[in-house]
Amino acid sequence: MPEHSGPLLVEGPVEIVLADGSVRLSERPVVALCMCRRSKRYPFCDTSHRRRSVPPAEQAAQAAQGDGEDATDADH
Repeated sequence: MPEHSGPLLVEGPVEIVLADGSVRLSERPVVALCMCRRSKRYPFCDTSHRRRSVPPAEQAAQAAQGDGEDATDADH
């Protein structure tokens, strides 16, 4: 699946079964599903991908792995 920061639009109505077995329903004709996992309404998109570039847990993981850009980089 291509990488992108927006939601996945699905024709509704939909019934979504989450990993913990809980079920979420939407009767809307089009449903925006969160792909970034930042939504407070997960699995539905709340446009959090627009407000936050990288979720805090992912930032911590990147920092621990050393994947983040060096803050002293002269090119910035």
